[in-house]
Amino acid sequence: MSQPSASGRGAGAEPGRGPGLPGGSPAADSGPHRARELRLGDFAKGGAGDACRPGPVLAAAAARLSGPDWRCAGATDDELIGLLGRWEALESWAAAGKLGVVRELIRRRARPGLDGGLPMHGDLPDLWEEGLGHEVSGGLEISLRAADKLVALAWDLHARLPGIGAALADGIISPLKAQIISDELSVLDDEDAAAAEKLILDQLSGQTPGQVGKVAAQTACTVDPDGAAKRREMAEREDARVRFWRDRTGASAMSAYGLPTDAALAADATIGQRARQYREAKIYPDARMDQLRVLAFCDILNGVSAADRIAQAQTEPEPEARAGAGMQAGPGAGTPEDTPAGQDDGCPGSGGPGSGGQTDEECDPRNGGGFRDDPGGGQGGGIGTGAAPGTGDAGPVLPARSNLTLPLATLLGLAERPGTAHGLGPVDPALVRGLAAAAARSPHTEWCLTITDASGYAIGHGCAKPARKKRPQSPPACCRDGPWTFTRQDDPGPPGGFGTWLLTLPGGRELTIKLGPVPVTDCDHRYESHGYQPSDTLRHLVEIRDGECTFRFCSRHARNCDFEHATPYDQGGRTCACNAGARSRRCHRVKQSKGWTLTQPRPGWHQWTTPAGRSYTSSPMKYPA
Repeated sequence: MSQPSASGRGAGAEPGRGPGLPGGSPAADSGPHRARELRLGDFAKGGAGDACRPGPVLAAAAARLSGPDWRCAGATDDELIGLLGRWEALESWAAAGKLGVVRELIRRRARPGLDGGLPMHGDLPDLWEEGLGHEVSGGLEISLRAADKLVALAWDLHARLPGIGAALADGIISPLKAQIISDELSVLDDEDAAAAEKLILDQLSGQTPGQVGKVAAQTACTVDPDGAAKRREMAEREDARVRFWRDRTGASAMSAYGLPTDAALAADATIGQRARQYREAKIYPDARMDQLRVLAFCDILNGVSAADRIAQAQTEPEPEARAGAGMQAGPGAGTPEDTPAGQDDGCPGSGGPGSGGQTDEECDPRNGGGFRDDPGGGQGGGIGTGAAPGTGDAGPVLPARSNLTLPLATLLGLAERPGTAHGLGPVDPALVRGLAAAAARSPHTEWCLTITDASGYAIGHGCAKPARKKRPQSPPACCRDGPWTFTRQDDPGPPGGFGTWLLTLPGGRELTIKLGPVPVTDCDHRYESHGYQPSDTLRHLVEIRDGECTFRFCSRHARNCDFEHATPYDQGGRTCACNAGARSRRCHRVKQSKGWTLTQPRPGWHQWTTPAGRSYTSSPMKYPA
């Protein structure tokens, strides 16, 4: 099979065939193959390349023989599979190298225990500074939760499971498999973890991540018969949470973790029984059983009885068409990266904040202000499958208090702009209108309006209050046919603001909104408090401006953050928007720890500097454009 070598790229090139190219790396770190470079033929099954340990030599050979720009047309299928496997091994080797760097940071950020001593596992400290996760997060541009997991894995694969760490470096297992094994054995003490590692090391090759997880879980139970109970009890205690997020399709998703097994089995049976009732009643003849289970799940959580749902569905026109609509629940809190219940460490979520909108260059609210409303306490009927029974013919009701961003231009029919929701992400215009209508039906919804500039930064804001008297003038022509109207009043509103406006909700409810300026870019100190604690208005406007925690890689909603001074109050710092920002409790602690500094070059911009001297700057929240 030997052919002349070819160094060109593109179709027909056969890199590495025949004698090694000059200037290349040896075939292996040591051994008889150092005298020549690896060639394509060496990556066939059983060849020197197919068994080459990952490292600089293999990396150089793989880059020379293949890569993003190579067609590899001269390679056999067997050689391509061999190259593919070695690239996977190189990924594991690179991941092990990254963990090694994290371990050195752990050593440099060691933290003494309560007794003043430095507890150690070999040469690794057992405790480290809280800000290490922030440094890793900033360096890798990952979330705080992901950074914390990476730091914990780096420690575990050296301090407790060095054999698994070596298997990762040797390319035997992937980073995902290493993480699964670490998680499964985390309930074991050091002695049992070492015993479990010894039992599974020779069972890892050729296993999928799921199979590796089963082997690790079974081994944990074998080494420590109480391990399964420990793992289950730990999950019920530490991992119990319900998460809500936007699926890639734009539909919503919910999941629950740490459920007691008996209660979870009973809940699953209840959902199945309700779905079968819907199927037997033929309320949506074309719906799949999975769709009916989703509808049953939402109805049970929202307190909708089977009888009411069946009766309501039977009165709907064209139920077949409605059955195919998205069966979304109203928005709530929680994301794939949200903080577990009971913690206040600033671990991020992934949704946008709950306020904002956009305007045209003249900042006319009719052309784009965003409503901010807030789903409160998990209340609200289902959205997307018709009116929930018990809410009347008008449709579902969604009490809301500061989680949704609904562009006013979309509601007025002036544009088709998407909204956003914390924990949900982007909201398409049709859903914007549905959620706004549901929120408008509740007298408990709280409405705010935020004006943004061309960059999406909040520059004006007002909170709606019930109108004192009926509007004397008619709505403008552009809004006359729609259920929403928004008209300017004679009252000029706060100085430097955007006037006073009258918002009319579907159904005729009228609200007055005085739009004042948001302290962003510059500040005239009009909202300054002369004590340590901010006024409610100042806190609210800082939350609107920042949207989320001001550490760039923490996305905790500003409502759940501390109001924090950049320059400490006891050092002369103002209690003002130009010296304040939203910080999660954890980020607040880190900012005050040794080696960290935070400055606010201008209102809304926050520059964090780490002990390593790296700086990360966050800007004000950018609302949907």
